[in-house]
Amino acid sequence: MYRMYRYLAVVDSTNQWMKTRLREVVLPEGFVVRAGYQEAGRGQGTNRWESERGRNLLFSVLLRPEHIPVASQFVLSQLISLAIVHTLHQLLPDDKDAFTVKWPNDIYWNDRKLGGILIENVLQGGCIKSCVIGVGLNINQTTFYSDAPNPVSLKQLSGHRHRIKNVMHGILHHLFEIYSCEADAIRAGYARLLYRREGFHPFYSDGKGRFEASIVRVDDDGRLVLKEKTGDESGFYFKEVRFLV
Repeated sequence: MYRMYRYLAVVDSTNQWMKTRLREVVLPEGFVVRAGYQEAGRGQGTNRWESERGRNLLFSVLLRPEHIPVASQFVLSQLISLAIVHTLHQLLPDDKDAFTVKWPNDIYWNDRKLGGILIENVLQGGCIKSCVIGVGLNINQTTFYSDAPNPVSLKQLSGHRHRIKNVMHGILHHLFEIYSCEADAIRAGYARLLYRREGFHPFYSDGKGRFEASIVRVDDDGRLVLKEKTGDESGFYFKEVRFLV
């Protein structure tokens, strides 16, 4: 599974810690760092990640996916998304159909956000030299103080506490199991788990304002292709469109 493991009670962010160590020493693929608390936890872009001390899963894992072309690097986001959702299926089998991936990589239970992913790659030529995958998953927190509109935790869903390290073990087990699969199989699995994958739903983009569309596909480079009721199709990259939840 993973080759080395480090636990830190407090860190700025597990991704930042991993990237700093990578500049100092050679770390093996599968190196994992987990934190009890992040002082500067981040989501995608400029988003911040709220987490109560010691109550949630905050970790990063190092991959060296040199076999994956740079143009196809979004498959790494699909890979970890699948690993997380498969783990959640095992933890809460009665809620299996409620767990989805909101494009590009938010983990949802119905219309509520359970977790998020931050992937940072180092590219060399046409290859991915290293990939740091950061995961934040709400486990035992029951009160949220930020202005995030829709957070939820495993404890709120199940009614009992979960062992954080065991959840991480499950995710890493599925991650390295799926890591050996063909890219097309990973993409197909991700497509089946997409949030609001069927029917027409409201979206917003700066160019269009509010509009209704259905998901057609996610391209290999991560572009979300939507079709409006007129039949017109448009493609969007991260931050170019958002779901209206």
